[in-house]
Amino acid sequence: MELQTVTQTKTSKATKTHMAGSEAVVHCLLAEGVETVYGYPGGAIMPVYDEFYKYQDQLQHILTRHEQGATHAAQGYARISGKVGVAIATSGPGATNLITGIADAMIDSTPMVCITGQVGAHLLGTDAFQETDIIGISTPVTKWNYQITKASEIPEIFAKAFYIAQSGRPGPVLIDITKNAQFESFDFAYEKCSAIRSYHPVPQCDPNALQEAADLINNAKKPFIVWGQGVILGKAEEELKTMVEKTGVPAAWTILGASAIPTAHPLNVGMVGMHGNYAPNILTNECDVLIAIGMRFDDRVTGDLNTYAKQAKIIHFEIDPAEINKNVPVDVAVLGDAKTTLSELIPLLQPNEHTAWRQRFTELQAVEQEKVIQNDLFPTKEGLTMGEVMLAINKESEGKAAIVSDVGQHQMIACRYAEFNETRSNITSGGLGTMGFALPAAIGAKMAAPEREVIAVIGDGGYQMTIQELGTIFQNRTPVKIVVLNNEFLGMVRQWQQLFFEKRYASTEMTNPDFVSIAKGYHIEADRVTKREELHEAVRDMIQFEGPYFLEVCVEKEDNVFPMIPSGASVSDIRLE
Repeated sequence: MELQTVTQTKTSKATKTHMAGSEAVVHCLLAEGVETVYGYPGGAIMPVYDEFYKYQDQLQHILTRHEQGATHAAQGYARISGKVGVAIATSGPGATNLITGIADAMIDSTPMVCITGQVGAHLLGTDAFQETDIIGISTPVTKWNYQITKASEIPEIFAKAFYIAQSGRPGPVLIDITKNAQFESFDFAYEKCSAIRSYHPVPQCDPNALQEAADLINNAKKPFIVWGQGVILGKAEEELKTMVEKTGVPAAWTILGASAIPTAHPLNVGMVGMHGNYAPNILTNECDVLIAIGMRFDDRVTGDLNTYAKQAKIIHFEIDPAEINKNVPVDVAVLGDAKTTLSELIPLLQPNEHTAWRQRFTELQAVEQEKVIQNDLFPTKEGLTMGEVMLAINKESEGKAAIVSDVGQHQMIACRYAEFNETRSNITSGGLGTMGFALPAAIGAKMAAPEREVIAVIGDGGYQMTIQELGTIFQNRTPVKIVVLNNEFLGMVRQWQQLFFEKRYASTEMTNPDFVSIAKGYHIEADRVTKREELHEAVRDMIQFEGPYFLEVCVEKEDNVFPMIPSGASVSDIRLE
């Protein structure tokens, strides 16, 4: 049956066709424009997989090697494309294996729809084989979830799921489908959802709040912008750039906001947060107006809330009312979608240069350059640093690559030193901090954007948490590039142990396998770098290679990432060594 026979618009009457619930699931996905699904089959979802087999010319299913890998791949797909990622699994352990990825997507506002099979409705609550209350388990980490027990519910629930996942502040949705609902037949018709009673995903912007914000910005002597992922999710990159250039206000970013404005832009003053840049962290507590755009004042950004920007008037541009005053009391709240609110704000702003204020950033940047950056990127010691690996990647990729990182020291180094010239180029696990994220997420990102160079930068610890996804790369010949920075430690934990636990390296040193041989066992081209003189040629070979490629770089074992704000300290207490 062709897709057009089951789709409809608000102004047309839906065509009804008799079909099984399992086939209806496929038609719902096709009606929503889904092209790729990541998952792992099992008994309770087998009827849907049987339909995947019949529709494989229209809907690509990617068999990951673990259900967690399916969710992270769906996240990577969504983060680079802006589309909804889709993951699917069976009941019981298959469903529970999705939870880490769902929680990651929830805190990082990633649009994702997860589908799980479930035992027959008549068996619910009986502790049947592979029965788990996935609705109860997933409720705290989903934007919405629903258990379908009758086939006739499928079209409406799928339409709502996709609408909720991608509207307003995006997030993950889970649909649990009992096996009987997959077998039952009904008259299928599909209508996309465009509104739900009592659900208002984008709040109305208050013109008075916009004027108050504009007045504060126009009269500020030391204004400072911190933007987050809300700019990217709202597709407001150009509006932010226009605002920054018109006002001359220095602007810094949170980890998930990286790449909204090119790295080299003169008003891009770097990253805020625990391992962010020196100048924006220090000057957070010197600005007179702090303009937060699409960020949530995470504790890794603010440090000690009792000392965070107490001298400043704070303006918060935010789509989610729940974030207003949650962590930091604000003087002006501008609710709404970032693209809309910034577009309406710009005409109210007066042109400015803020030359003296920007000079303060330049002075502090010079301090960081001398004490930290120079040593990271141009070291004099014998061992390789993670920073110089990122410098080589920048050079050989010309700053055009999408960087997918895991969690740990390598993540902070990648965010600090990667050159981002295009939006949606920094794909990482932010709020949840999920080790094992990067390898499967890179698979999803490359499949969603095959024209882009996608490079996964991973630590040796996180890499081994989802290393089995090399099988997914091999089976699909996904030309993702993998760089493992191997320091034979759980590096970030080891750094804390060194600085705060008197070098008691409890359970952080790793005895690692031969990563190159493992990659070659999956028929993936692989190489290892141990010397500085080998680095640039090895990175060049990796990027120029047409297929998937694995590169292990053996770096200094006990290097630390600075600057660093100790946990719970003020942003003013940032350490350079």
